[in-house]
Amino acid sequence: MKCSLRLAVLLALLSAGSIATAAEGDKKGYLTDSRNNVVKSGFGLCWHTSSWTPADAIEGCDGAITKAKPSAAAAPASEPAPVPANTSADVAPAVAAAPAAPTSEKVSFSADAFFDFDKTVLKPEGKATLEGLVAKLKGTDIEVIVATGHSDWTGSDAYNHKLSLRRAQAVKAFLVSKGIPAARIFAEGKGEHDPITDNRTREGRAKNRRVDIEVVGTVRK
Repeated sequence: MKCSLRLAVLLALLSAGSIATAAEGDKKGYLTDSRNNVVKSGFGLCWHTSSWTPADAIEGCDGAITKAKPSAAAAPASEPAPVPANTSADVAPAVAAAPAAPTSEKVSFSADAFFDFDKTVLKPEGKATLEGLVAKLKGTDIEVIVATGHSDWTGSDAYNHKLSLRRAQAVKAFLVSKGIPAARIFAEGKGEHDPITDNRTREGRAKNRRVDIEVVGTVRK
């Protein structure tokens, strides 16, 4: 039996996974094998470590996120035009304001508050919570939302992964129904592989059943 979740993404079912070489470069935030290849699940998803954030995304794993990331190189500032001789010296040239940098925020919700035992259909309380999140995101240019389902360790590894993934997908579907573009939302299930506390107690298992949601975006002024 299972209750699970992680509504922003741990570790590996190497026996069920396949190994693939990701794009060259820094692979921080990804599980790698002895050859520094990123480990992929049987679903073709790259395995993230618990420290992964969208800022660590690489081509070959989370390409859609890398396209959304701002360029590291800032455009060189243009030199101000010279002040004409007949212009007052105390008039400063106009300087364009720098664009606001994207920010990242992650929140965790109890899976038990979102779903009934062993179910993947959002309860009314869960829908109300997500509607509140959508309301807070108004006025924000969303770059990416990562919804991640987590479970406790009760039951089989494979079952936990499937249940946590289906719950994350249910969260994504609800956010899409509220007008957030589906291409901006990523859903993944980590099953029992990223606990935040001890699974040996009832209270600990309840905390490990959760949905993490990470939002990366820029607030419009």
